[in-house]
This record gives sequence, structure tokens and C-alpha cells, in this order.
Amino acid sequence: MFLVSLLGLIVLKTNNITEHFKEKVTITIFLKDQAKAKDVEILQAELKKAAYSNTVTYISKDAAAKKYSEDIGENFLAFLGENPLKNGIDLTLKSDFVTPEKMAEIEHNLLIRSIVAEVTYDKPLIELLSKNISRLSFWILLFSSLFTLIAVVLINSSIRLSIYSKRFTIKTMQMVGATKGFIRKPFILQSIKLGIIGAIVAIGGLFGFILYLNKKVPEIELLNDVEIIGVLCATIVGLGILITWLSTFFATQRFLNLRTEELYY
Repeated sequence: MFLVSLLGLIVLKTNNITEHFKEKVTITIFLKDQAKAKDVEILQAELKKAAYSNTVTYISKDAAAKKYSEDIGENFLAFLGENPLKNGIDLTLKSDFVTPEKMAEIEHNLLIRSIVAEVTYDKPLIELLSKNISRLSFWILLFSSLFTLIAVVLINSSIRLSIYSKRFTIKTMQMVGATKGFIRKPFILQSIKLGIIGAIVAIGGLFGFILYLNKKVPEIELLNDVEIIGVLCATIVGLGILITWLSTFFATQRFLNLRTEELYY
């Protein structure tokens, strides 16, 4: 159950991590020197209302020059004598719009504006990001499905072995007139109880892992995803009950349907 919960966390958190990185991608819109302040304000307002916008930040040429001087460790304006930089707007997008096709369309729509001189962003990075995210999502889903199947098989095998050791008791109860439902009930209740305990232990281990990972890599912000963790915990408990119930039902049903002489094989 801990394995299933860990894989569930990876699957759910992968999407959030992907969105986090996508929303860090910045489009820089350089404005023409003759652009009027009113036109720039109108452009900013329109960008903030656009469906694809996440954040819109205006950066003046003076602020850009100051930051660039800090980065290189010297005042390049003293050498050049003038500021060659342009006023600009840094635009970050919502994750759904961070694809090569949608960003190219946004770039085209911005370039047709009279006050926009240039639009830049890291195109190779966007293509690489989109390609690798799709590939990573596929492999995570594949491995998660595989390991979940392995976990289910292990749980099912353990329950079948437990019931196998009581096959003669099951048949004896059946021979004295007990119904199949009456015989199955205590086995199912016991298995469900163990499934809930296993789920609680798995959730405890998961929280320990989350606390450790959050301490080592705080940027992931695992503890902030209360809703995701809550849904995951509820799912683990539900799976613990469902898997143990189904495994016990079919395991007891098998021995209930066997003839007495078949119990020895």
C-alpha cells in the first residue's frame, strides 16, 4: 500500500511540477522607443485580461540597464555613453498555453502591434520542454500502472495463502450447513480490517516521506497541496478496502466451490 501511495503521489505531483516549470517560461516584449505611455498602458491592460496571461511585468529601460550592470559587475552605460536597451514587458503564460504552437500564435499577435519592436523567448527550450514532458508523463504512467499491478498481485497472493491455510475449516463449516455468505463474512471483515490498517501505515510512511522530501527540496511545496494529499489518502484507504474485499471474496469462493477431495491438491 505504501508503494501504491508513493506512486499516486508521483503521478499527481508530476502534473503540478510540470505546470510550475511551464509557468516560469517568460516571453519578453520589447517596445519601440517612440511608443507612447498611454499605448503601453493599454497593451498591459489587454495582456492582463488575456486568457493566456499569468503575470505581466513592465520593465523600463533604466531598470533593465541597472539590473544588467549588477549582473556583469560594472556600469556599461559609462562605457557606451547611452542606454541601448528598450522598454519591455515580461509576460508569463498559464501552463496550458506553453506549447510551441500556441506561443508562436501569441508571438504573431503581439508583433502586429505598432508599438512592439520584438518578441523573444527560448523556442528550443519550449520544444524540448513539451517533448520531454510528454515522454516523462508516458513513462511515469506506465511504471505506475506496472507497480500498482505488482502491489495488487502481492496483496492478493498474501490473502489467498492465508485463506488456503483455512480451507478445511471453510469446508467443514459448509458441510454442517453454513451458507456461503455466512462463511465468507468473517474472512472479508478480517481482510478489510487488515486493509485499513495497511492503508493507515502506508499513509504514515507517505507523510514521513513527504516531510523528508519537503525538507530537502522545499521548492516542490508538497505540504501546500493539502487537497491532493487528502484525495490521495482517501484513495489509499478506499483501495485498501476494495483490494482486500475482492481478493478475499474470490479466494473464499474458490474453496467453497471445491469438492472435499480437491482440497488436498
